[in-house]
Amino acid sequence: MIEELAIKKWQDHEGMVVASDNGFDVIGCGLCGFKHIIPIPTVDELEHVYQHDYYKQEKPLYLERYQDDLEWWNMVYVRRYETLEQYLPNDQRSLLDIGSGPGFFLLNGQERGWQVQGIEPSIQATEHSRGLNLDVEHGFYSEQTAPELGAFDVINMSLVLEHIPDPTQLLTLIHKQLNDNGMICIVVPNDFNPFQLVLRDHLDFKPWWVAPPHHINYFDFNSLSSLVERCGFRVVHKESTFPIDMFLLMGANYIGNDEVGRACHSKRMNFEKSMSDSGSGAMLTSLYSAFAQQGIGREVVLYANKL
Repeated sequence: MIEELAIKKWQDHEGMVVASDNGFDVIGCGLCGFKHIIPIPTVDELEHVYQHDYYKQEKPLYLERYQDDLEWWNMVYVRRYETLEQYLPNDQRSLLDIGSGPGFFLLNGQERGWQVQGIEPSIQATEHSRGLNLDVEHGFYSEQTAPELGAFDVINMSLVLEHIPDPTQLLTLIHKQLNDNGMICIVVPNDFNPFQLVLRDHLDFKPWWVAPPHHINYFDFNSLSSLVERCGFRVVHKESTFPIDMFLLMGANYIGNDEVGRACHSKRMNFEKSMSDSGSGAMLTSLYSAFAQQGIGREVVLYANKL
């Protein structure tokens, strides 16, 4: 628990320190309107990590686990595409996935009849995607690479924005690349959420979600909504993902324990698959939308239209 809060400044960024780890401070930045670490790493400092080391060092079992959970992931992806289709006319079905990972979200969309493309900095993930016969560029989405990709009706970013040194600059660029009436779908960790704060402040958990320098930015529903609106979008739908932190409150401590973590994740998957298989997917969406209104849930899922 943080006992003494201090205000710190780095370049033009200033705010109250809410956490510290690995030589970085997390501040509630008045300039940016969301929490982020200081100092902010440069693109060059991060580039090598995400091109070569991220899946090998940070997520060595990621691709294997992803394959194991693919039935559940496809259920998640179907709900994402269904939500997008609610807000788009039938002739707007082109999508770019920034940070497309192993490609299964793109594959799901392609099988639904969408025209899909990805851009991914990890060599391993790019090669895996191309093995699925998907159109995926290897590299970072930037002012240099964006024009070569073209324009899209939807740009998706799942668990990307927390890694980006300048989210405002990235969203401004995305706004330019979208077709008229285009949409964004963004998924980020819901950090410093109410359940996490109970665990930190009352149950003596270290803030395990603070992970610099890989996680630069720390969003919640309000700060992400404000950011995308400042960048020229109108939020049309918000929902959470399953509040996995709840297992910690119930005594199942999965922090640093892979076996317990997989058991909790399996229970989450079983719950969502049971709801979906029973025809109660709409109830699940309503539940997660209600969670979002309370700031609860492990991740923020936000859909917004280009203005």
